[in-house]
Amino acid sequence: MSEWVAEIGTFVVQTTIVMALIGFGLLLIARTKQDKESELKLTIEPLNDQRRRRVRRLRLAATLPGARKKLLKLFRSEDKKRHKEHKTEQDGASAPRVWVLDFHGDLKASQTEHFAQEVSAIIGVAAKEDEVVVRLESAGGLVHAYGLAAAQLDRLRTAGLNTTVCIDKVAASGGYLMACTAQHIKAAPFAVIGSIGVVAQVPNIHRLLKRHDVDVELLTAGKYKRTLTVLGENTEEGKAKFLDDLENTHRLFKSYVAERRPSMDIDTLATGEIWYGSEALSRQLVDSVGTSEAYLVERMTEAQVFTVKLEAPKTVSRKLGLAISEGVEKAALKALGLIDAAGWQRR
Repeated sequence: MSEWVAEIGTFVVQTTIVMALIGFGLLLIARTKQDKESELKLTIEPLNDQRRRRVRRLRLAATLPGARKKLLKLFRSEDKKRHKEHKTEQDGASAPRVWVLDFHGDLKASQTEHFAQEVSAIIGVAAKEDEVVVRLESAGGLVHAYGLAAAQLDRLRTAGLNTTVCIDKVAASGGYLMACTAQHIKAAPFAVIGSIGVVAQVPNIHRLLKRHDVDVELLTAGKYKRTLTVLGENTEEGKAKFLDDLENTHRLFKSYVAERRPSMDIDTLATGEIWYGSEALSRQLVDSVGTSEAYLVERMTEAQVFTVKLEAPKTVSRKLGLAISEGVEKAALKALGLIDAAGWQRR
C-alpha cells in the first residue's frame, strides 16, 4: 500500500513539474510576442546636467564638512542664474544643441532598424545650427547591411545637419563605410581605422564527398546563379566570376568613400590595410585625434548635449533573454581575452 502511494505521489510531482515547465514556456512565448508588439521607448538624457551633478558630488566630497553649507548655497545661486538664462533663451535665440547617437555594429549591423528611427526623430526636431555626434564602434560585416546603415547617416547630411563621427575603438570595413559619411571624423589615438576592402571565404568539401562516393547535383537556371559552392566542384570560370564580383563590390566601396572624402588618395588607401587613429590622421582617413568623451565635454561648454536612444521596454522575457545573452558574451570575451593574453606572453 505504501509503495503504491509513493508511486502515485511521484507521478503527481512529475506531472506538476512538466505542466509548470509547459506553462513557463507558453508564458515566455506570450511575453516575447508582447515584446515585439510593444512600442519602442525613446530615452533622452541631458549630459550637461549629468556632468554637473557628478562634479558637484565630487566637490562636496572633497570639501571640509564646515564649508559644505556655503558650497551648497553657491550651487543654488548657480541654479537660479541658469534658470534665468534658460528663460531668456526661450524668449529669444536658444543655445546650440548636440544630439548624440550610439551605433555598436555586429556582423549583420543589427542595430540599423533602431538607428534609422533615431535618425528620423532627430531630423524632425534638429535646427540647422545643431550638431549630431555618432559614437561609432564596428569592425564591419555584411555589405548590404552596412550599406543600409551608412545610408542612415547620409540622411543627416542630406538634411543639412552637421555630423561628427567619434571612433574610440574601431571603425573598419563597413564601420568605415558609415564613418566616411560625416563632415568630421574624430578617432582615439589607437582606434582601428580603415580596412577598405572586401573579403569572402567559402569552404569546399567536394573532394571529401567524392572520396566517399557521394554525388552532389547542383541545378541552376542562369549561367552565374551559383559561382562557388560548398558541396559541388568549383570551376575556374566560377572562381573568376566570384573574384570579379568581389572586385566590383570593392570598386563601389572605393567610389562611395572617395565621393565623401575627396581629399583621400583612395587608390593608395583602399588596400584592405588598417591604421591606428594617429596614423590615420596623416593619411586623411580622419580629421582629428581625440576621444568622444573629451569632445562632448568640450561641446558642453557652449551647447546643450543630449543622448538619444530608442529601445524596447524591459519586460520579464526581455530581461531573461538579455541576462542569458550577456552571460554567453562574457564567457566568450573571457576566453578570447585569455587567448590574447597568452599570445602577448609568448611575444
